[in-house]
Amino acid sequence: MVNITTFNPLKVTAVKKETDETVSIKLEVPENLKDIFKYKAGQYLTFKQLINGEEVRRSYSICSANYENELSVAVKKVIDGRFSTYANENLKAGDVLETMPPMGKFILNDKEDSTTKTYVFFAAGSGITPIISLIKTVLNSSDKNKAILFYGNRTTDSVIFKEQLEDLKDKNVNNFSLHYLLSKENLGAVLFNGRINKEKTISFSKYFFDIANVNQFFICGPEEMIFEVKDGLDSLGIPKQKIKFELFSSPDQPKKKQTNSEVKDTRRVLSQIKIKQDGNEYDFNLYSDGDSILDAALNSGADLPFACKGGVCCTCKAKLESGKVDMDVNYGLEEDEIEAGYILTCQAHPTTDTVYVNFDA
Repeated sequence: MVNITTFNPLKVTAVKKETDETVSIKLEVPENLKDIFKYKAGQYLTFKQLINGEEVRRSYSICSANYENELSVAVKKVIDGRFSTYANENLKAGDVLETMPPMGKFILNDKEDSTTKTYVFFAAGSGITPIISLIKTVLNSSDKNKAILFYGNRTTDSVIFKEQLEDLKDKNVNNFSLHYLLSKENLGAVLFNGRINKEKTISFSKYFFDIANVNQFFICGPEEMIFEVKDGLDSLGIPKQKIKFELFSSPDQPKKKQTNSEVKDTRRVLSQIKIKQDGNEYDFNLYSDGDSILDAALNSGADLPFACKGGVCCTCKAKLESGKVDMDVNYGLEEDEIEAGYILTCQAHPTTDTVYVNFDA
């Protein structure tokens, strides 16, 4: 039996240059792994690669759609990005990437029962990666579905998947509305010059969609853009359950303690930690003001799943079976997951004498 929290070797079958800074990577999934590598549009893959003698883990969104019968991600090169530089400059067909099965909750709401569904998408830069997978899926699912995309970039040349987006627009003339915004190139219309922000979001609602008829809103891009759009949608009275967003990384702001208890216990506690994963159990002691539970477990020899360590990706999510913890930040877990007892182990610190964390739950 293959464990869904472990890495599996996938062969790279193609590396395509999408822009000067971005490549898409197509992966081959062996027959024995096809079940666990089934994905939903909007999910991501976590990779583990040895680069210059150091293990690097990074997560990247899937840009393909299931009906295309392929598995592809896109990687944009960033300054000092070890994996992104490696992927753009060194990765080639025939190489093998250690890959964790798909994860993530930036997905369509399958419980929607309306026959005609309208989705509004906001993306900037490489934030288009999960968005294009969602758009393809929406348009392919029903000829009654409608998708509206606002996509921000610096210039026309930096638009990722431009050819695919234009092709989707041509094939879905009445169902897909595509709007580019450029910050370093003049498109002639003030509304589409500059970056996507709160004011533009509100303006878009006046001209391009009726908020009462939108089933879901999806936002993906840099932190500032995400929260600007979210503020705009909030000011329009959009219920928060209709808004989904995905961060690239943990926001650069002071960490605020977010706990799963009403009153934070400020005592320094030496806690006995028990962790269950793959049926095995690990025990170690950890002070409440020490490392996170994840880091302490890794230092004790446990091989646990993780990627960003910033409270964003949820790769390290586990269920708190007993005891209490404080989390430094939480950008990944939803309210119902917290209520069900799940924590981000990369952000969790014990506050009780014993803590039992279950990765198998």
